Order: sequence, then C-alpha cells, then structure tokens
Amino acid sequence: MTDSIINEVKYDEQSLVPAVVQDSRTGEVLMVAFMNAESLAKTVETGETWFWSRSRRALWHKGEISGNTQRVTSIEIDCDGDTLLVKVEPRGPACHTGEQTCFFRLLHSPRK
Repeated sequence: MTDSIINEVKYDEQSLVPAVVQDSRTGEVLMVAFMNAESLAKTVETGETWFWSRSRRALWHKGEISGNTQRVTSIEIDCDGDTLLVKVEPRGPACHTGEQTCFFRLLHSPRK
C-alpha cells in the first residue's frame, strides 16, 4: 500500500473506517471491524490485523488474547475511499464465540 493510497482513506466523523475482513483462500467474509489511522498503519507495518474498539475506545490486535491472529495478504480500498477490504490468512476462528466467521446466524433466506 502506498502512502498516496493510504491518504485517500475517508474516515467518518469519529475518525474510523469500516474494514471488511475476508479469508483470502476461501473468499468467506470473516468479520467487520473499524480501523482508525493508527490501527491501519500498525496493520500495514506488522502484517497482522489491528482495529479500533469502539466499546473499549482502544486499539486492539486481533488474536492478542485468543491467539487467533490474521495474517494480511492484501488491503483494498473501495471506489469511494470509505471502506476497506482486508484479505487475510486466519489462524483460527475469527469470531469471539469460537465460530469460524462472525456471520454464522441466518437472518433471512428468501424462498425460491
């Protein structure tokens, strides 16, 4: 990621940008979290995902407690510059419940 692209990230009024985290091997969406400029920089620097916790109001390294880290394979920015797609190789489940992905509960499935 070049500095010029990093400068194109459009943060919201809380200085956050949503980050969709996707398994780079399977394409499965693992989670959605928020990044600020510091967590994005740490993600680029370390090669593992870092996020901003809105509830704790603190930076957090994915897997710092569970060991279920995510090695970054790429970071893409959408056409508007206000959402990131972070492709990773997960080392264990993404969800704090132990599920592989945070999207394991079906809300609706239309009949065919």
